[in-house]
Amino acid sequence: MSSSALSPAPWLRGSRRPAWLSDPKVLRTEVLAGLVVALALIPEAISFSVIAGVDPAIGLFASFTMAVTIAIVGGRPAMISAATGAVALVIAPLNREHGFGYLVAAVILAGVFQIVLGALGVAKLMRFVPRSVMVGFVNSLAILIFMAQVPEMTDVPWPVYPLIAAGLALMVLFPKVTRVIPAPLVSIVILTVITVAAGIAVPTVGDKGELPSSLPVPGLPDVPFTLDTLTTIAPYALAMALVGLMESLMTAKLVDDITDTHSSKTRESVGQGIANIVTGFFGGMGGCAMIGQTMINVWVSGARTRLSTFLAGAFLMVLCVVFGPVVSDIPMAVLVAVMVMVSVGTFDWHSIAPKTLKRMPAGEITVMLITVACVVATHNLAIGVVVGSITAMVVFAKRVAHLAEVTAVTEPDGSSVIYRVTGELFFASSNDLVGRFDYAGDPDEVVVDLSAAHIWDASSVAALDAIETKYAQRGKTVRITGLNEPSARIHDTLSGELTGHH
Repeated sequence: MSSSALSPAPWLRGSRRPAWLSDPKVLRTEVLAGLVVALALIPEAISFSVIAGVDPAIGLFASFTMAVTIAIVGGRPAMISAATGAVALVIAPLNREHGFGYLVAAVILAGVFQIVLGALGVAKLMRFVPRSVMVGFVNSLAILIFMAQVPEMTDVPWPVYPLIAAGLALMVLFPKVTRVIPAPLVSIVILTVITVAAGIAVPTVGDKGELPSSLPVPGLPDVPFTLDTLTTIAPYALAMALVGLMESLMTAKLVDDITDTHSSKTRESVGQGIANIVTGFFGGMGGCAMIGQTMINVWVSGARTRLSTFLAGAFLMVLCVVFGPVVSDIPMAVLVAVMVMVSVGTFDWHSIAPKTLKRMPAGEITVMLITVACVVATHNLAIGVVVGSITAMVVFAKRVAHLAEVTAVTEPDGSSVIYRVTGELFFASSNDLVGRFDYAGDPDEVVVDLSAAHIWDASSVAALDAIETKYAQRGKTVRITGLNEPSARIHDTLSGELTGHH
């Protein structure tokens, strides 16, 4: 193997010194990626502010503080965190019913919950999310990103459509010329200049809402610091913490796969909490990882370090405060084209290819479809992932339940019978076990050989107890043999203790 094959990727070189300090190519990639993401963040942050029922500046401030803070304390380099629709949906009712002060207090408390959950190791639960759920998560996100663009393509002036088409064409063709400058940035600049110069009347970023003209100022939430306030905000804060963590950890796992690198999910969980606490104290609406902007940063622009995440937040504020009038003139059509490209790139087309569907077990396809259906129907990624994971567990349990086999061999002299049990014994498979024995016809001595089986839970011990009881009622004795050490331990501990009568 050549030495170059063993050399680390450019963004990993120099464990102490960031790669962008020593490699101008990496620096250029990160800076341009941060600029593209910042431009794409503005209309999204304003839209999510509308969902949450707050002033557009609140969403933009949240995106700024989330991105800058997570760039320093987060676990997944190059992932973008900002104000998101998932968080906006969770906290909108609190803002509507109790006011903005309670929303900010809930964001801070959600950050505290995320730090606690991260410290408790909730990130380790990610290993229980099956691949079929992950594929469903990615595909449903792609669908949601596309669906979010549909309102921008309906009931609009006709020049919007040629602008979208031109934006898509530029992003497909420009990388064939050069990849030095990200195609989305080229598309945004060229089409904005054409639109403004030609005086084409189309919806712009400025139509979404007024951009802030100053930086956010830190302060405490305007709420009474009482137990009553805590009980009011706690349910919303916990819901926001869970939704934010799930979306962030799933996105981090996706970026790990794309970049072929590993990241600390525990650090990411704690980092999300710190970022939300900082955001709350600066009067932001909170947030989490953003799949669309992360894909622009990592997949489209090729960013790999924390610098792009930091600059996305920093550029966002510079664009709003310094270049507000210029940014306001960017046609929404161009940003729609960018997000359509992202949705097409995010979707796992291989997962729905006829060749893949033919080979994939029906259970896996079902899990993927259920995950997609739940996310698209509820617009809540957390619900889709939880329902998909539960479905996957049911499918798995059903499949493994059939692996428990029972074969009977009667001794030649007819004095005893040996039942050999093979497979995994747990709640799904052990329920059928009791009906596999011939209690009336068997001889007086019965041996249950479990040397090729494993006891996993109390249901299996209860089933073995029931078998022994049924034979005992007929005056017959049962001997259980061949238990491996873990199975013997659980059997000895629970046998005879699971029912009130013996």
